Amino acid sequence: MTETLFTHINQLVTPSPGRQHGAAMRDLTTIPDAAMLVSEGVIRWVGPRPGAPASTREHDLGGVAVVPGIVDPHTHAVWAGDRLADFEARVQGVPYEEILALGGGIRSSMRATGAASVDDLVALARPRLQALRASGATTIEVKSGYGLDFDAEVRMLRAVRALQSELTLVPTLLIHVPPTENRAEYVRGVCHDLIPRVAREGLAAAVDVFTEREAFTVEESRAILQAAKAHGLSAKLHADQFHAIGGTELACELGALSVDHLEASGPVQVAALAASSTVATILPGVTLHLGLPAAPGRDLIDSGAAVAVGTDLNPGSSPMFSAQLALALAVRLNRLTPAEALTACTVNAAAALGLDDRGALMPGQRADFLALHRPDWRDLPYTLGANPVRDVWVGGQLVSIPGVSR
Repeated sequence: MTETLFTHINQLVTPSPGRQHGAAMRDLTTIPDAAMLVSEGVIRWVGPRPGAPASTREHDLGGVAVVPGIVDPHTHAVWAGDRLADFEARVQGVPYEEILALGGGIRSSMRATGAASVDDLVALARPRLQALRASGATTIEVKSGYGLDFDAEVRMLRAVRALQSELTLVPTLLIHVPPTENRAEYVRGVCHDLIPRVAREGLAAAVDVFTEREAFTVEESRAILQAAKAHGLSAKLHADQFHAIGGTELACELGALSVDHLEASGPVQVAALAASSTVATILPGVTLHLGLPAAPGRDLIDSGAAVAVGTDLNPGSSPMFSAQLALALAVRLNRLTPAEALTACTVNAAAALGLDDRGALMPGQRADFLALHRPDWRDLPYTLGANPVRDVWVGGQLVSIPGVSR
């Protein structure tokens, strides 16, 4: 059995394993002068260094802080084309409807992505995902959703599968944008053709639906997610990004893993999440990039909800390539405390993906962890514009970061 005792840890800081609600999100364990024993990719012991068990192999981490690896529970990292012209037009005040009429917006991403091969999509997504990993993300969710036609959606998911040999990825089938014609027929096809095909090929762990005035109705979303559950796939929703039309309530009713965005959520939605097991995933990159109101992270936690944080990495509304920056912005924009933000980006983000084996530095958990540059873990939420993460460890193995020499 291969084991390593990691030593010379100035601070080891971790939430407790599993989904944390409300005030429990602030409860971190801090061990000064710590050590951690890892065997076969799993943590076997954690505690003060003087009490560490003997090991034939030790690794000196150099007196820095150690925290769990970040889990990014919401990305759209597979896409082709760009939205640079959209960005320039939007900051000059051009309405989104006019951008769409000129051929831009999300449908331009769908055209470019639909025309790309699996190999093309893999090559485009790889550096984006590597950037997320360099920022501290040890597990990353990746959605489809820019395909519209079913073959393109499947190609996106096959690109994710191809990249799973290089990174720890969780694939999600996203039903994102309805067609302009034959909408009812499209929803039937999703339920009877696309979801069964994806489940049969094992291409996704969950199905996500964008429930919005300009996307899918609550009843359309219900039908799609019921089909997902019938085929053994978990349910997730995009909801309340622009309007609260009932998507959050549907997520709680169906016991969805998570409901994401929530910028337009109010007291009714906050109360529903506080009374449920569904994780509220907030995405501060969207607030920063689009200028939307921030999701009510403070109210959600104070009401007892379980809150997670993601990057929402995508070409249109959140070109954010750093999971650490998402954590830092959740403190500034969504009013989380540093401790709450760490919990939101680790065990709660894992729970939003249906995972309970990672996100905490405790015996029995996966040995996914970060060694920071500095001895105080609070550098992680404090730093903007630089990377406070020195080393990324996945399953007890140091991973290489492109452009960083060891």
